[in-house]
Amino acid sequence: MTESDILQAGRETPQAVLARVFGFPAFRSLQEDAVESVMRGEDVLVLMPTGGGKSLCYQVPALCRPGMGLVVSPLIALMDDQVAALRQVGVRAAALHSELETDEAAQIRADLSNDRIDILYVSPERLLSPGTRDWLARRKLSVIAIDEAHCISAWGHEFRPEYRGLSTLRDIFPGVPRIALTATADPRTRDDILAALDMRHARVLTASFHRPNLMIAALPKTGETRQLQDALAAHTGPGATGACIVYCGSRAKTERVANSLRQRNITALAFHAGLSPMEKRAALTRFRAGEPMVIAATIAFGMGIDRPDVRCVVHLDMPGSPEAYYQQIGRAGRDGAMADTVLLYGGEDMARARHWLEQSNAPESERRIMGQRLESMIALTETTGCRTRALLACFGETLAESCGHCDNCRNPVATFDGTQAAQKVLSAIYRTGQRFGAVHLTNVLRGKADDAVTRNAHQHLSVFGVGKDHDATWWRGVIRQLIARGAIRTVGEHGALALDPDVARPILRGEEPVLLRDDQTAALARGRSSRGRDTARDGGRDTEPALDPASEALFDALRAWRLSEAREQTIPPYVIFHDSVLRDIARDNPQDRASLGRIKGVGASKLDRYADAILTALGAL
Repeated sequence: MTESDILQAGRETPQAVLARVFGFPAFRSLQEDAVESVMRGEDVLVLMPTGGGKSLCYQVPALCRPGMGLVVSPLIALMDDQVAALRQVGVRAAALHSELETDEAAQIRADLSNDRIDILYVSPERLLSPGTRDWLARRKLSVIAIDEAHCISAWGHEFRPEYRGLSTLRDIFPGVPRIALTATADPRTRDDILAALDMRHARVLTASFHRPNLMIAALPKTGETRQLQDALAAHTGPGATGACIVYCGSRAKTERVANSLRQRNITALAFHAGLSPMEKRAALTRFRAGEPMVIAATIAFGMGIDRPDVRCVVHLDMPGSPEAYYQQIGRAGRDGAMADTVLLYGGEDMARARHWLEQSNAPESERRIMGQRLESMIALTETTGCRTRALLACFGETLAESCGHCDNCRNPVATFDGTQAAQKVLSAIYRTGQRFGAVHLTNVLRGKADDAVTRNAHQHLSVFGVGKDHDATWWRGVIRQLIARGAIRTVGEHGALALDPDVARPILRGEEPVLLRDDQTAALARGRSSRGRDTARDGGRDTEPALDPASEALFDALRAWRLSEAREQTIPPYVIFHDSVLRDIARDNPQDRASLGRIKGVGASKLDRYADAILTALGAL
């Protein structure tokens, strides 16, 4: 549809809808291109980072084109948040899912029958059920949006088999433009999305995956509990706002971490797939309500996390791929404010992941690709260059210069010729029979004759004590980097370290030099904590000037009003207004409705609904 067609049909243009409904003066990034493509009836694949405004790419054309917008979404929490946000701006939105009360479901069906729904959210399972599919096929649809589209790809990090059925959408709804959206997809996954959805001729729009507001750090594990406390220090405690997420590799670990944090007077909850539906719902409700807290979670706490003020994401175990890692750190800083991300990793993580992959029953071709992604993730942890540049390269994006907001940019890592150190480690592994772990090998190298060493007579080996000039942490770092390099692998159920002959032999013979990073864990931690405290003092926004004391008081008053209003409506506070909007209101201190309506993010519906309350909070009424 051209703008002339839209006007002739008596409908608003996308720019008019953007301003009136959503309160934004202009589209950003690739939004306008995506909207225009859908308006012309074209299929589109949009790759845009978390917080980039993907939802407007389908919501605006859904309100401009004739018919009802249909959104396929994987999670109930995600659907409910989107529906609540749309209703706040006056859009008649609804979601069909399994947790609806009987009367709610009946009301939605009645509204659908009477054309009282502008945008309908539905899960793929519900959409493809015969009853829903056949009923919707008789309705006029404006657009079909497939959110979190990486779920349809077998190579996507959150593959869902039920998404594969969406390949039939073209046949069920002929002539309806489709828009698939995701925040994480490497080139292989993008191609698979297009093929699986039968969208081979779709326009592909790719925004930069660079998130300048994310401080990216990765640290070798030296003391997990202490390192976690350091990472969270700037974002918890008295006066803290926002939330933190700690990703763990097992359900049991989430429980241990949450209990440990609570013992330190930090509000913390565990979240994993083993919780009952009631426990999950209670945890999500508290998290979405805006309460300052830490969630210790498995990757079950993933898609659908719309809370904009997550100030810190910590990984206590290494993700299996850069895509999974990027998706998870993308939960932080959705409001555009600065946020910290910290990945703790160790040689055991790497060796274990490789071992599990070797034991996998997946087809050889699939294991090969999974192995490539795992190796990319390992390389990302050990890189001595700009970490953001290395991460973006995994998505086929080239960063022209170093980012300036990762640990390696802020605290450049020194390297040294580690050839002799590597030879000592590999010799120790060989001479002890390739049957022992890192702790035992470190003791042998340092000449520490504990019970295990003397029981195995390893104090008589030529390698005993050859590394006494360095401490255990230093030697564990060398071992970890040799594991990352592939020279060392794990064997047996107890994770003994053994040599990979093809990689280790050239090193032992001196045919291949080994350059190692000189880990500066303490310096990195100090730099990160210092930056976090500075960020916390100015409200987490490094990119904007801090509010003056008078404006800060107004901001606090607006937040208090918003929290009260959100509790009354039983919706998350950020659905009413993001902090960024409240901050702009506090800074401008509008004294009438017209001035308030000119602030970005205050659309017509919210102006009608909240103007009096906001002006009262500002003391203007």
